[in-house]
Amino acid sequence: MRIVIKVGTSSLTHETGRLNIRKMEQFVKILSDVKNAGHEVILVSSGAIAMGVGKLNLPERPTDVPGKQAAAAVGQCELMYTYDKMFTEYHHTVAQILLTSEDVEDPDRRNNFENTLNTLLSMGALPIINENDTVATREITLGDNDTLGGIVAVSSKADLLVLFSDIDGLYDRDPHKNPDAKLFPEIREITPEIEALAGGAGTSRGTGGMITKLHAAKLVMDAGLDMVIMNSDRPEALYDVLDGRFAGTRFIGKAKEDLL
Repeated sequence: MRIVIKVGTSSLTHETGRLNIRKMEQFVKILSDVKNAGHEVILVSSGAIAMGVGKLNLPERPTDVPGKQAAAAVGQCELMYTYDKMFTEYHHTVAQILLTSEDVEDPDRRNNFENTLNTLLSMGALPIINENDTVATREITLGDNDTLGGIVAVSSKADLLVLFSDIDGLYDRDPHKNPDAKLFPEIREITPEIEALAGGAGTSRGTGGMITKLHAAKLVMDAGLDMVIMNSDRPEALYDVLDGRFAGTRFIGKAKEDLL
């Protein structure tokens, strides 16, 4: 399988913005094992701005674009250094790809991106993709990395998109406020009622939330791909997903006959 994995800022960092080393080491170990099993893995990783905030010892995440870009410039270095160091321990080579909205909206530039991505995969590398926050000014701004994950999954013709989140999946109510909230194991259509269940940004360190995940789901489902939202606190559940067992919420892509 060709799998696109998206991991958010809250899954990689502590509340301080500093790297959550234990969590990241476990995450890298599992992705390395999945790759060892013969799967092609593409990682869409947030975290540059938050890690820059932590490394610069800023009191809070900047709200102005130049401040975000400066934090991203510092944080992206640490993010990729850490990924390179950790994946190298398992004998995997990583490659960095930084994108702006123009890179996916312009047909020629998108074609160049897709060619590079496919070539890296054919060489056995593990591409790590993030928005180019140091130069992007239209929402540091493909919208969010959930949407970017959807774009990458469709562009790479992946078999599956997995979004690691701070909750187990899509619930009928906010599980942080309602302990009796029920998890949807499977979604086959993004209806207005489903969209109404989504709220705003999940944490102060990230930009996304459930609504951006639903946007990503619609993008890949319309292309005939499946997507899974699962809890980043249990990255080992990825094995269950790849074995066809229940984990999180699975969004079922449109059947081939429905795409014609």
